[in-house]
Parts: sequence; structure tokens; C-alpha cells
Amino acid sequence: MSVTIKDVAKAAGVSPSTVSRVISDNPNISDKTKRKVRKVMDELGYHLNYSARNLAQQSTKTIGVVVKHSVQKSMHNSFFPEVVAGISALCSKYDFSISLTTGETEAECFDDVVKMVRGKRVDGMIVLYSKENDPVVPYLTDSGIPFVMIGKPTEQVNKITYIDNDNVQAAEEATNYLLELGHEKIGFIGEGTEFEVGKARLNGYMQALKNKDIPIEERYMYDVRFEMAEGRKVVESLLEIQERPTALITINDFNALIMLTALQEKGISVPQDMSLISFNNSTISKMTNPTLTTVDTQIFQLGYESANSLIELINESTTFVKRIIIPTMIVEGASCQSIIKKN
Repeated sequence: MSVTIKDVAKAAGVSPSTVSRVISDNPNISDKTKRKVRKVMDELGYHLNYSARNLAQQSTKTIGVVVKHSVQKSMHNSFFPEVVAGISALCSKYDFSISLTTGETEAECFDDVVKMVRGKRVDGMIVLYSKENDPVVPYLTDSGIPFVMIGKPTEQVNKITYIDNDNVQAAEEATNYLLELGHEKIGFIGEGTEFEVGKARLNGYMQALKNKDIPIEERYMYDVRFEMAEGRKVVESLLEIQERPTALITINDFNALIMLTALQEKGISVPQDMSLISFNNSTISKMTNPTLTTVDTQIFQLGYESANSLIELINESTTFVKRIIIPTMIVEGASCQSIIKKN
């Protein structure tokens, strides 16, 4: 027979209502009483029935997470597991669970969001991206469910809580880092500008070149969408240019790994023949040969702060809209070096 609250109350010499208040960590119960009751709970093997409690409180204690791509594709990008680790770390402090969208297409992911909201399966949502013409954010806004975004919203920016880096500034700093090493022919390997992060980092790259009166060369700019075949095509195109870039900026560490592999396949040595800098400072950056110079975007902290902001919204709907900017810094690896200019 399972142990009940009444059993705990009898053994601890308190009322059942006191046990309930201890379980909910009511501040009106003394620490001494809390320790006493919790000790009895442990001794008797009492386990809280979360389903029953959540039903009574009209809460699921679950946060929905909307992934950028399908989970299968997202797992290839080290951003995803690290940001989810940050979300999980905060959720564990407040006994929240996580539910991921599992669709294999954008339409299926959107359907997952609708099912979570209409079925009242979650108390709030975290959207792991910001994208133009994305149906998810307008739907969440209209539904009234609490939600936050990782990335600057493309619309209603003053009405949505979001956590982000200053991606324009971060890309400027990455470009300036290469400029200070003597590089002027600098390429940019993105993954499209429909996502806000891609657009912002491309803008930062171009702004840094403009500040130095260096022409922006479209032939140095390409997109690689997590595909090795695309990386090989980009390298082949770069090698056909008479004045090829001496350095590349890649939008994330995974794309950097693709480019590094494709360059090495063609006999291009990094950093001797071409320097390479990326973003995120993920585990990938430390496992490549050479190790990557990369912009640390503090992925874990992005996830942690997004969950913290969402739980605040869930617990208090009148919480002010926030904009939290997580600072970045360049972490030097072995993939960049000063250019040797020929006389």
C-alpha cells in the first residue's frame, strides 16, 4: 500500500495540511518543521504524485521547446544539445519537465506546437530561433500562452521577451580579429538570412569591412546548410577565384568543421593557407585539427536564461517584457594566423 499524506502527518505529529504546505515549500512553515516532515517522508518512502498535484493546480509543470529544425537535424548542430542542457538545468530547480517538438518538417513542428497549446500539455514555450514569416510566434502570441524566444524577434520586438547575443557586434569583432591579423580578403560562410542570427552576423561582417573601406565581395559569401556536399562545392568555387580569400568566417562551429574538412580534402592547410574563425565555442571547436578560433556565445547560458524568464512569466503573467543580451568573447584556437604579405 502506498504511503499517503495522512501517514506522513501522523508519523511527524503534524496535520495533513501542514504536510501539504511543506511539500509546496510554503514560507509560513518553519525550517525546523520542514526538516522534520521531509525526514519522515524519506523514512516512509513517500513520493509526491505530481500528476495529481499538477491537475489540482491546473499546471503541467512542463515547458515546450520549439526546435529550429527537426530534432534529427538539430542533433547535428552542437548548439541544440548545449542550449537544451541550459534549459534543463534551470527546469530541474523548479521541477519542470521539457517537451520537444518532434516534427520532421516546419509544418509538422508547427502542428506539434498547436497540439501542445490546445491540448494544454505545456505551461509555456521556448522558441529556439527567430525567423522571418514563421507561423509559430504569431500563433503563440494570439494564443496567450507565455513564451520566450532565443533570438531577436522579427516583429513585435517590444512585446516579446527574448534572450540573445549582440550578433552584429560579435560578427564585427570576429571580422576585426582577422583584419588585425592582416587579412583583407575575408569570406563569409552562412546558412541563409531567413533566420535572424544569420542576417545579424552577415551584417556585422559587412559593417566591419565597410569601416575599413574594404570592398564587399559577393563572390566571397556563401551558404552551407549543414551539408558536406555543399561545403565541397563552396571550396571548389573559392579555389576558382584568382584572388581567393585568405580567411573565412563561418556562422557556427559545425559549418566550420564542414569547411575545414573540405579545405583539407583539396590540400588547403588551415591556418597556413587560409585562416578560419567560427561561432559558438561548442565541443566541436575543441575536437577539430587544428582547434577552432571561435566566438563564445555562451550557449548554455542562453538556454538557462530563457527557461528562467519563461518560468517567471508562467508564475507571474504581469512580469515586464525583457531583453536579455548574453555577452560574447573570442576564444583563440589554432585556426588563425597572421597573413604574410608578399612584396
